[in-house]
Amino acid sequence: MQQERPNQMQEQIQYQMQESNTNAVASAHIGRSISNIYICWAVLLLLALALSSTTVNAQQARIIPRAPDIAATSYVLMDATTGDILVESNADIPLPPASLTKIMTDYVVASELSSGNISMNDDVFISVKAWQMDGSKMFIQEGTTVRLEDLIYGMVVQSGNDASVALAEHIAGSEEAFADMMNQHAELLGLTSSYFVNAHGLPADQHVMSARDLATLSQALISRFPENYKIYSTPEFTYNGIRQPNRNSLLFQDRNVDGMKTGFTDAAGYCLVASATRDDMRLIAVVMGTASENARAIEAQKLLTYGFRFYETLELFTGNEVLASNQVWSGKSNSIDIGIQDPVFISIPRGSDDDLVTDLQINENLKAPITAGEILGQVTISLDDQIYYQGEVIALQTIERGSLIKRIMDWLTLFFMNLFS
Repeated sequence: MQQERPNQMQEQIQYQMQESNTNAVASAHIGRSISNIYICWAVLLLLALALSSTTVNAQQARIIPRAPDIAATSYVLMDATTGDILVESNADIPLPPASLTKIMTDYVVASELSSGNISMNDDVFISVKAWQMDGSKMFIQEGTTVRLEDLIYGMVVQSGNDASVALAEHIAGSEEAFADMMNQHAELLGLTSSYFVNAHGLPADQHVMSARDLATLSQALISRFPENYKIYSTPEFTYNGIRQPNRNSLLFQDRNVDGMKTGFTDAAGYCLVASATRDDMRLIAVVMGTASENARAIEAQKLLTYGFRFYETLELFTGNEVLASNQVWSGKSNSIDIGIQDPVFISIPRGSDDDLVTDLQINENLKAPITAGEILGQVTISLDDQIYYQGEVIALQTIERGSLIKRIMDWLTLFFMNLFS
């Protein structure tokens, strides 16, 4: 009896040790499971935070509020580099333009200067008709002569109706003939909702312009005649002892604004074309039919601020930029550079350039001879399924036809490639 107790105790100890080991193993398994669960949750949490952060950043890059409410009959906001319209309302309605007409008068004058038909130093005779003009004036005198350059400043800065008529008569012989020149230039520029009867903008039947046409015209003047456009930033001009300030109040309120022109008649209301630059972006804002001088400046400023804040001008391609090098068959060279001939600019939501998607489609099996400039495909640039640019890609070099042996070898290669494809 006494000899069995040690065995029982050993068995009990062994049992307790086994139970303890079992509990320890179980505890270890449980501990490891809990640790693994914590690790999994931690990883999932980090992934969620990362995805959330990425989503938030992506969403932030896409947030563009609707355009501000503009108290005007018609208005447009244009990217002057691309010609893209960023904001518009009633943009194609023909309306009385008042003195905004003088932008076209100035465009014709600048074109004649560029062609060498007139000179800034021309002495311009002042007719009775020019001298008697109503409305805003430069105060020129009948029977005198005035330098053509002074008349341009008098028309642009002082909005002189007398200066406008004097310039028109000097260039075309009569204001009526000059109006015909204005309409021909309008047709060449693609201004589809404009018609001119006079050079100054005082009310006349059929004398109209649209906000879109005004933006297009202003864009053309700025890009084609930059030296002439500089006049629009002149803060004041004095002629015959009479000093008059520029009527574009935004010149004195916003350092980014460097032009353009105001206008007012009872029929037109208060109108303004304003242009400004910021961060290599130029915008043109047009407002027609606002309630006051102050209102036209406020509404145009709203458009400019909105455009600069939420959009940017992107140089998509430089001139003669290589987009791809592609194989050429039967040529002296085995490859050809393909790209865009002219620089390409697009207007995009600010900060979205990294998300642009490029789709380059090149014609199959290009064969020599190929001439530089020959169309070889198409490139499409899109963002969020919206196409921002689509254009042809061309050969950037000439590839002459290869030797007879080279052509035969390439023909055989293509034959077997097509046979087993």
